[in-house]
Amino acid sequence: MSVDARLHVNPTGALLDAARDCEAEVFERWYGNSREELEVEYGPYEEVSVFVAVTDSAGDVGAAMRLLQPGGAAGLKTLTDIAGQPWHVDGLRSAAAAGLDLAHTWEVATVSSRRRLGATGLRHSFALYYALGAIARVNAMTDFVAILDQRVRRLLDSVGLVTRALPGTKAGPYLGSPASTPIFANVHTMLRAQRQEHPDSFALVTLGNGLDGVAVPPDDAFRLTAVPDTVPTSWSAPGALV
Repeated sequence: MSVDARLHVNPTGALLDAARDCEAEVFERWYGNSREELEVEYGPYEEVSVFVAVTDSAGDVGAAMRLLQPGGAAGLKTLTDIAGQPWHVDGLRSAAAAGLDLAHTWEVATVSSRRRLGATGLRHSFALYYALGAIARVNAMTDFVAILDQRVRRLLDSVGLVTRALPGTKAGPYLGSPASTPIFANVHTMLRAQRQEHPDSFALVTLGNGLDGVAVPPDDAFRLTAVPDTVPTSWSAPGALV
């Protein structure tokens, strides 16, 4: 099988720069955020930022995702930002009401996909979603938070990655998006529901059966933190999500 795309976890050097370029280009196009604005917004979280990138056959980054690991001095951006407009919600109280384990809660900070037609664009998006699941699985991620534009949230919903609004919040304007929602998801619960209610999407995205033509690294490449003794069972194992 020919390989026309590659998935990269925690890239460095020129590839990391290219992932940042993808992020900046997409956020400028969709939300009007300049690179300088992104640097101001995400600068306090650089120490815990991890990128995932998908390159095409020419080596160009077609899609990228920025994740924030737990434990940073600035906390998680979502929980900080919902204290401001338009929500005015205490982030820690909202997290507690949602039942989040903040020691193992990550943030999906940005998702960026350049315009690609047909199967190529879908494959790039699926590769990012697969990477999120793999990172969750091998790093004992229990939950994640994000502030998602309604367009991105609908796309996740369409493949069974259904999220919930953080307690006390609803859709509102945020960083150039006319309607974004602060969300959370318990990874185990979300993927169990995906497997039961969207089995084709579970196989396609979460198990990676829809990544034909994408070179995916081994599990060790997704390990970004020291993993505790109790690690969730592999989602590919029979009965793991029952």
